[in-house]
Amino acid sequence: MSKTNVVPLASHGASRETLFARATELSADFGSRAAALDEAGLAPVEEIARLKAAGLLNALQPVGIGGGGLDWVDGLRLVRILARGESSLGQLLGYHFVNAAYIGWAHPDRAKAEALAAETVSRNLYWGAAVNPRDPGLTLTPRGKDYVLNGRKSFSTAARISDYINANASLGDTIAGFAVPTDRPGYIAHDDWDNIGQRLSDSGSVEFRDFPVYAEDLVGSPAAPDAAGAVLPTFNTPLIQLVFVNFYLGTAEGALAAALDYVRTTTRPWVTSNVERAADDPYILERVGEFTAALKASAALADSAAAAVERALSKGHDVTAEERGAAAAEAYAAKVHATHVSLDITSRVFELTGARSTASKYRFDRFWRNVRTHTLHDPVFYKAREVGDFALNGTIPTVSLYS
Repeated sequence: MSKTNVVPLASHGASRETLFARATELSADFGSRAAALDEAGLAPVEEIARLKAAGLLNALQPVGIGGGGLDWVDGLRLVRILARGESSLGQLLGYHFVNAAYIGWAHPDRAKAEALAAETVSRNLYWGAAVNPRDPGLTLTPRGKDYVLNGRKSFSTAARISDYINANASLGDTIAGFAVPTDRPGYIAHDDWDNIGQRLSDSGSVEFRDFPVYAEDLVGSPAAPDAAGAVLPTFNTPLIQLVFVNFYLGTAEGALAAALDYVRTTTRPWVTSNVERAADDPYILERVGEFTAALKASAALADSAAAAVERALSKGHDVTAEERGAAAAEAYAAKVHATHVSLDITSRVFELTGARSTASKYRFDRFWRNVRTHTLHDPVFYKAREVGDFALNGTIPTVSLYS
């Protein structure tokens, strides 16, 4: 059951400047405690409550219902800002953005979709999902005019902190999608996430035992697994990939910032450097310059890809599969670049800080552990292949929960 769904908003309809200022302030605070948070590896109940109180969960919701009215380019920048302080919290904000928006794209009943959006803002809900496509899946069984849900998902990010989730399950020979609150009986979030990175992402397994699903929870009619669906709901994949891009880059930016602070305050100059401060070492300066340039380039590519997806998404239900595919290819190019840049920088910042910085009390390795853990979510070489096939052959990426 959620423990955070009663947190009030600090204000409704906060401005863009206010939202960015709050994200920056929270990121700095999370960063100051990140080593201890990483070591504890607890579900971030307090931290999500603070995101809620700051109005950040509703940053992309329409101004008319109390949201911030930001577009996806700015929303993803917020993800990047938070990840500088603590990578998992950037991930969690981005996942919420996509999961909450999905209902508006997928629900055929506009009134119901708008009602869920209004409830999301008024109750300050955090949205998760139970849709990991590599698990065998969940089973929905009719019970009277409604249903019960049974099954288990091995990974479900924000398992214990979600107030609402999107899920899908087999219903006979069809697949049914639905949105349900997690405070119903039969929702069991297991405390079994114990990976080397993203330790605050609350990505353990979830189990459903005769969990009630009502007819009004369904998002559209159940359909055959191979049925051709609408294009608009498939934007959840390029956008979730851009969430990955931005929290990878935010993590790398955080790693570099931490390294620069350590160099200024703690790193000693090498004995043959002929300088009095490590900050004047020409080799350190060269590496800082290379890392900074790489991050700026990757962030610019990320913003450009987000703008491309935003333009396609703005066409609503008129968007074509080809337009979606071209925008997705932009997102996946950013994913390839951000993966390589973030892994490189988070592992090589130790070249700036020196041997003493490997002391466990600093936990500087958390930046690399976070990126390394999540970049295995789906192999980057498959993303590179999709980008290459689009560039060389004009083949748009096959639609799935991964592409």
